[in-house]
Amino acid sequence: MTDDLATLLSLERLQAAGTGPLYVKLRRTLEEAVRTGTLGHGDALPPERDIAEFAAVSRVTVRKAIDELVADGLLVRRHGSGTFVAKPVSRVEQRLSQLTSFTEDMARRGMSSRSEWLHKGIHTPSPDEMMILGLGTDVKVSRLSRLRIADDQPLAIENASVSGEFLPDPSAVTNSLYAELERLQVRPVRAVQRISATNMKEADAQLLGVSVGAAGLSIERISYLGSGRAVEFTRSLYRGDAYDFVAELTIGVT
Repeated sequence: MTDDLATLLSLERLQAAGTGPLYVKLRRTLEEAVRTGTLGHGDALPPERDIAEFAAVSRVTVRKAIDELVADGLLVRRHGSGTFVAKPVSRVEQRLSQLTSFTEDMARRGMSSRSEWLHKGIHTPSPDEMMILGLGTDVKVSRLSRLRIADDQPLAIENASVSGEFLPDPSAVTNSLYAELERLQVRPVRAVQRISATNMKEADAQLLGVSVGAAGLSIERISYLGSGRAVEFTRSLYRGDAYDFVAELTIGVT
């Protein structure tokens, strides 16, 4: 524990941290340490038992204060490693009126994007893939799973399925799936998306750098060619603290 942090967490400092229960005072104190840089991005907090002992408060008090800061996105718990100061998040806004790729969205905002590939391969289609993509039993499906990153901030996990008829070699996709589909002259022209709220499971939370149980957006997209044929089926998981989806609504004519 640094001298600055030790000073902030002293019992005298906590008692002087405004009104309210001890856990509220401790939360304010830890938040101040993050805001002022006493605790920087990536820094590990001391173990809860050490904070409790040093500040002369119960571990329940420490746990409640840290829980609130985790919920606010200032701290993140990593299973088996401890609690760390989270990287400040820049929110990304995506309009739902245009069918664009993640790469195109980020480029339009002046942000650099990249992918960390989790899987590329050709598989026998699942029942869902067969039904949604209209595949026969003799047609394979190309699956691509990746972590989408913008300006070094992980934003989404994307799992895409494309008929092997349209994408026979998934390894040909480097950064943008849509760029490769355009090269093959099978880029989709419209899509239907379903968005629902979810909570992060442990494996996904670890990839996205958030706490287990943090809010996320689960998105299913089916993209179509001009002929009406489904070309892409994608399931994505976005960070709820970093992504906003915006739709423009107009008065309909009845």
